[in-house]
Amino acid sequence: MSGFVAAVDLGATSGRVMIGQVGHNELILRPVARFPNDPLTLADGLHWDIDSLYKHSLDGLAAALREESSIVSVGIDSWAVDYALIGVDGRMLAAPFHYRDNRAAAGVEAVHALVDPVDLYGSNGLQFLLFNTLYQLAAEPRLAEANSLLLVPDLISYWLTGRKVAERTNASTTGLLSVATGEWDAGLIDRIGLQRSLFPELVDPGTMLGTLTSEVAARVGGTLSVTAVGSHDTASAVVAVPASSDDFAYVSCGTWGLVGVELDRPVLTEASRLANFTNEGGVDGRVRYLRNVMGLWLLSESVRMWKLDLVKLVHAASEWTTPVSVFDANDPSFLAPGDMPARIAAWCADHGLAAPKTPVEFVRSIIESLAVAFADAVRTSAELSGKTVAVIHIVGGGSRNALLCQLTADRAGVPVLAGPVEATAIGNVLVQARTLGLASGSLESLRSLVAATFSPVRYSPR
Repeated sequence: MSGFVAAVDLGATSGRVMIGQVGHNELILRPVARFPNDPLTLADGLHWDIDSLYKHSLDGLAAALREESSIVSVGIDSWAVDYALIGVDGRMLAAPFHYRDNRAAAGVEAVHALVDPVDLYGSNGLQFLLFNTLYQLAAEPRLAEANSLLLVPDLISYWLTGRKVAERTNASTTGLLSVATGEWDAGLIDRIGLQRSLFPELVDPGTMLGTLTSEVAARVGGTLSVTAVGSHDTASAVVAVPASSDDFAYVSCGTWGLVGVELDRPVLTEASRLANFTNEGGVDGRVRYLRNVMGLWLLSESVRMWKLDLVKLVHAASEWTTPVSVFDANDPSFLAPGDMPARIAAWCADHGLAAPKTPVEFVRSIIESLAVAFADAVRTSAELSGKTVAVIHIVGGGSRNALLCQLTADRAGVPVLAGPVEATAIGNVLVQARTLGLASGSLESLRSLVAATFSPVRYSPR
C-alpha cells in the first residue's frame, strides 16, 4: 500500500512543489511546480519576496491536488536563519530581511559586546556567520512591535494552519537554541536583551501541526494535514543521503555547499570553533556537524553577469587543461549580490595570483576552488569529530555537475557518490511518510529506500 504527500521546497534561488508517492520499497517523486525566488530591494535593504513565494506555493499545491487528489499531507522546508516578525494582530510586520543584506554587521558587534564568542560557541555550538539569526535580531528595528518570531518555513506553516511553532532543526540555526538541551536558551535570550515571548513552541520533525484553514483549503481545492519535516532544507537533504554505512560525509550542494558529517553528539572544542564548524540539529536528534561553503552561488552570480549558458560553460571548463588559480571560496567578499567575476579577479590580484580572463577560465577556477573547499571541509570534519570518512555523498543541484564531483573526489582522495538531485524534497517526503505510517524505521532504513530508488553516480579519485 502506498500513499501520496506534497513537499514545498523553498530554495534560496528557486522553489518547487513536488508530489511524493511512498510505500513498501516504493519512492516516487514528481515535480508539479517550479518558480523563481528573486529578492526584493526596498528602501531599508534586501528582503525576500515572501508573499510571492507563498502564492506560488499555494498555486503549486492546487496543481498537485488536481493531479493527485489523494494527497493527504504537506511539509515545508526552506533555507535557514531568516525570519518574519508577527504583530499582536497576527499579521507579518514586514517582509523578512534577506541574509545577504548587510545590516547584521552592527548586530555582531552588539552581541559580542555582551557575550564572548567562546562562551557563545559553548552555548549554541554554531559557526560564526554574519547573518546568524541572533545577529540579525540585534540589528532589528521592529522588535518593540513584535509579538512573535517565525522562521520562513514556520511562517508558511502558520499561514496554512494558523499555528505558530518553531521546528527544531531550523531553530538550531538561530544561535538561540541550547546545543546541550535542544531548547530555547532563556539565559542567552535574556543576555542579549530579547523577549522570551518572541520564541514559539518547539516541535520535532514528524509533528502533525494541524490541517489547512478553511480559507486555504478552498484556495487549493482540498483539505490537507500539515506535517513538520526537517524544515531546514539541509536537514531534509541529509535524510535523503543514500548511504549504505555510517562512514560517510555529505555535501548538500545548491546555492550553498553544506559540508560535513552526521554525529550523535556535538563537537564543542576550541579547535572546532576556530575551524568555524557548526553543530546543527538533524532529524531524529542527529547532529549535522558541518561548515558552510559558498556553493553554486559563485557560478550563478557570474552567469547572471555574463548572460551566458552555464551548461555550455561547464562543459567547456571540463575540457580546460591550462592550470587556473584557486581562490578562497569562503571569502566574505563573495557573499553579497553583484559582479562576482570582478570580485574573484580582485581577490586573485590581492593574493598575487593570476586572475581568470575568460568566462570558461572563470568557471574552471570557481569549480576547482569549490572542490578544494569541499575536500578541506570533509577532511577537517573527520579530524575534529574523529569520524572515519570512506565516501562523500554529494546531493542537490551540485550533484549534476560532473566536473565538480570528479574534482572533489580527486582533492579528497575518496570516492564521491552523486545524487539524488532532489534530496531535500525527498527527505521532506520521507519524514511525512514515516509520520503517516507509509514508511517506517530509522534514518538508515529511509536511506536504504533512497539508495534502492535513486542510484548515485560514482566518481573515483584519479
